[in-house]
Amino acid sequence: MAQGPGAPRDDVPRPYWSDRWRGWHFYEDPPLETEQVEQQAPPPRPRPALPAPVRAPELVEFERLQKTLEDFRNIAVMRPTEANVRRYMELEAQVVNRASYFADVAQRVAWATPDLDPTLQGRPVNAQALEVFERQQRTDRSASVAALGRDHVLFFFYRSDCPYCHAFAPTLEAFQGRHGIQVVAVSVDGGPMPGFPNARTDNGIATTLRVTQVPAVFLAQPSTGKITPIGAGVLSESQLLERISIVSSPEGQAMLPGATQRLTLPN
Repeated sequence: MAQGPGAPRDDVPRPYWSDRWRGWHFYEDPPLETEQVEQQAPPPRPRPALPAPVRAPELVEFERLQKTLEDFRNIAVMRPTEANVRRYMELEAQVVNRASYFADVAQRVAWATPDLDPTLQGRPVNAQALEVFERQQRTDRSASVAALGRDHVLFFFYRSDCPYCHAFAPTLEAFQGRHGIQVVAVSVDGGPMPGFPNARTDNGIATTLRVTQVPAVFLAQPSTGKITPIGAGVLSESQLLERISIVSSPEGQAMLPGATQRLTLPN
């Protein structure tokens, strides 16, 4: 049956007041939505098992020998009969012989390959070579300190009543003349020190640097205010050379960057 232009359409929901028989507070559940069937992903294909790594037969033999030696030792400890102890000692002798032969081969390899020879790396062990090494090292360090002396000084903190300071002062005086770096003596108590007639009286820098023991030596660069502790107590000339060379190198500064401070240093 045809509907006129003013007739309500069947596919358009009518307002509730047009259906009084439903009542004002009637509630209708919304139409059920069509459940969507979830498509399950296919289970992952099992990966093929990787083949077990092939172990070197030497490793298998070594582990077997190590385990046998341990077992023989434990048996001999728990039941120390002559036969058990002898069996363990015989096997141990075989292991020692193998290790000795390995050491001999390693030594021959080192002799034939200088880069692998530990006696040629770092500090020599031969007395004659050691003498040459130390002399060359001393020369290099002296040149390094002399280069530092162009814009660095050594601060020497002392007390006039300190016997260790008096014992150390001649070493620093000679060090200054031999290696070309100025030593600035700073008196904590205001007293004099032989060899350093131009010593300065402490103006508070000892407290700033937390100098608790004298004698104490610091490497300072007045132009930048950088100051680094060298050490406290009586030091030898070789110790001074070694320590100054280390703390002034980039590697040494990177090892302990917090040791270096920046202060306004006196001229």
